[in-house]
Amino acid sequence: MTITRHSRRRLLGLALGGLAAPRAMFGGRRAMAQGNPETIVYVSNAGDPTISVMAMNRASGALDLIEKTAIPGTDKPSPTSMPMALSPDRRFLHAALRSEPFTAASFAIDKASGKLTHLGNAPLDASMAYATVDKTGRWLLCASYPGGKLTINPIDGQGRVAAPPNQVIADRPKAHCVLVDASNKHAYCSVLAQDIIMQLNFDPTKGMVSANTPAEIATKPGAGPRHMAFHPSGRFLFLITETTATIGSYAVDKANGTLKQLQFVDMMAPGYKGEIAAADLHVTPDGHFLYGSERKTNTLTGFRIDPAKGTLSPIGHWPTETTPRGFAIDPRGRFLLSVGLDSNQMMVYAIGKENGALKPVKQYPMGKMPNWIEFIDLR
Repeated sequence: MTITRHSRRRLLGLALGGLAAPRAMFGGRRAMAQGNPETIVYVSNAGDPTISVMAMNRASGALDLIEKTAIPGTDKPSPTSMPMALSPDRRFLHAALRSEPFTAASFAIDKASGKLTHLGNAPLDASMAYATVDKTGRWLLCASYPGGKLTINPIDGQGRVAAPPNQVIADRPKAHCVLVDASNKHAYCSVLAQDIIMQLNFDPTKGMVSANTPAEIATKPGAGPRHMAFHPSGRFLFLITETTATIGSYAVDKANGTLKQLQFVDMMAPGYKGEIAAADLHVTPDGHFLYGSERKTNTLTGFRIDPAKGTLSPIGHWPTETTPRGFAIDPRGRFLLSVGLDSNQMMVYAIGKENGALKPVKQYPMGKMPNWIEFIDLR
């Protein structure tokens, strides 16, 4: 494993030297967007609360600010995060506000510019740490960390989240993530305080889940299962554990939706003895590499994925923004975008095609407490 270390000053120097100045002046008065954007990046800023809408150059990774859209529903910050979820047809975007009154704000996406038009807000049952839309676009599934529950809300024909929830699964303390598989028949929910992944059957006609057999799979006690990500093949599911900073690999039985543990690997550099708070993980679209973020050391850790076995081998550590609660990988797998909850910045990295190494390209200012990133291709 190679470990690349840079000081914060060195990281910024690499970033600023890696690319010519972008066309937009983020935070300035002369922000201009690409006239005919192909790829749009949405970043939720929990402290404002707003969504930054940016055009991305697919070749260079350069970003141009199109607009910064205010989130109606509250004047208060959305504490620690503001999860977002895209509809499968990329026509709608939903943002979950984590300050009272807890609501989901729904937006229509302009297919030419990527700009957002607010459609309405609907009450949510609690403060939500994670949100996703099922493959029909009819249901918003959310995991509530403080509320300890999994909820399913309908989405109407105009793309607006509706209330009340269709189903509430309670008594799941610190539920942190919920995913639906490609078949739209199975769902998984990580429950940090119970050290389990719930294995669920999903009925998209009714918008309801039921326990699979078995109903859950356990991690090690105290591991703190947090976020999950599927391999593009659907054959594997990966889990990041918050309190132990490990990545787990699971084989997915596509027929019945159950998981089988394959491996757990450490994220931290050898010999590290400090505090740990792992956060997010994502897989490249080609399925070759996986990355995880850790908030106490402000690092990203990379792994190579064995395509046949689903197991992981480490490839390196890289410094990133302060408190990297969230990051994302562009649809072509060329760039990784990492935001700092406490730096209010985003760093764009180029992903090495052969070795998966991350090279800083450029840093951009964001709104307050940026934490969640989504991509869409307009053309």
